[in-house]
Amino acid sequence: MTDTTHTPTPAHAHSDATTKTWTVAEALAIHNTPLLSLVHQAQVIHRENHQPDTVQLATLLSVKTGGCPEDCSYCPQSSKYDTAVGAERMLSVDEVLSKARAARTAGASRFCMGAAWREVKEGPAFDRVVEMVKGVKTLGLEACCTLGMLDESQAQRLKDAGLDMYNHNLDTSREFYGSVIQTRTFDDRLRTLDNVRKAGIGVCSGGIIGMGERVRDRVAMLVTLANMSPQPDSVPINTLVAVEGTPLEAQEPVDSLELVRMIATARIMMPKAFVRLSAGRTRLAREAQLFCFMAGANSIFYGEKLLTTPNPEVDEDAAMLRDAGLTALKSVHHDASIEASSTAAAHHFAHEGSDGPTCGTCDLHPTA
Repeated sequence: MTDTTHTPTPAHAHSDATTKTWTVAEALAIHNTPLLSLVHQAQVIHRENHQPDTVQLATLLSVKTGGCPEDCSYCPQSSKYDTAVGAERMLSVDEVLSKARAARTAGASRFCMGAAWREVKEGPAFDRVVEMVKGVKTLGLEACCTLGMLDESQAQRLKDAGLDMYNHNLDTSREFYGSVIQTRTFDDRLRTLDNVRKAGIGVCSGGIIGMGERVRDRVAMLVTLANMSPQPDSVPINTLVAVEGTPLEAQEPVDSLELVRMIATARIMMPKAFVRLSAGRTRLAREAQLFCFMAGANSIFYGEKLLTTPNPEVDEDAAMLRDAGLTALKSVHHDASIEASSTAAAHHFAHEGSDGPTCGTCDLHPTA
């Protein structure tokens, strides 16, 4: 789907893409470039800024599921909708660290923890999350959280515990935002990201396509992200997973080529960010996922579930990456133990499914 009110023009590299002030018109022109030219340009920029043929593997775990007071129209964890997801108890630190060890063994270099909260509140639950972060760091993994809104002191506390990244998605454009969420404002989200950035934590922020928005809304969201200073470290691009019982249950799936265009545009506008191919991958054929990698995606969530949403099986992903000649990215923090786990993942990709034995040695809603 393209915005026919704008004539596509050839995408071009912006040497100052990380510091320039982008406009919606510029982003639309890039997005609407003929597809193969767009993907070629994105791949060139990707190779100028990232290790080619490598993919960052992250695992996402819901440490507190369901019962969220927000009304996000896409989310089965909202208490306002009648879905199959109910409120569950919060996981213990030991339970989370057991999952983190399994993720590390499977090849993940980043472990993300999410809680279905509107905002962080001081008390035993937040204390437990802080201990989870500390524990994940002792395992040699990068630690990421998505917990809803944060104030400055809470962000600093997470930083002191060793948190590397904080996910808080914009979801969509400022203009379309009120059509999807009414219990939290667009500026609330920007404020949380500012608090995260002030604490020195890396920013992970992206959005969802397929909620009924226009192409203009999609690229306007990218413009907001690209005009941040500095730009986000990670940009997850999700496609809506329509869940029965939510207001968006009847939305038609997004065509995979629309996802490819979105990823390529994000790569060109934010050349140094990790662009994550996120929720909705179970609908994509291997060829469509590889086309997304060609367009500049270089990160996936690796594991059976994204919070409450199905995700491709680990062995399925390992086979896809192996067959494409892709390897697990070593940690950007260069921790020796993370490097060892990434090497194990590469070894797993090389041997899983071969003639020999398999190797035995990776704000809350269903997208991230």
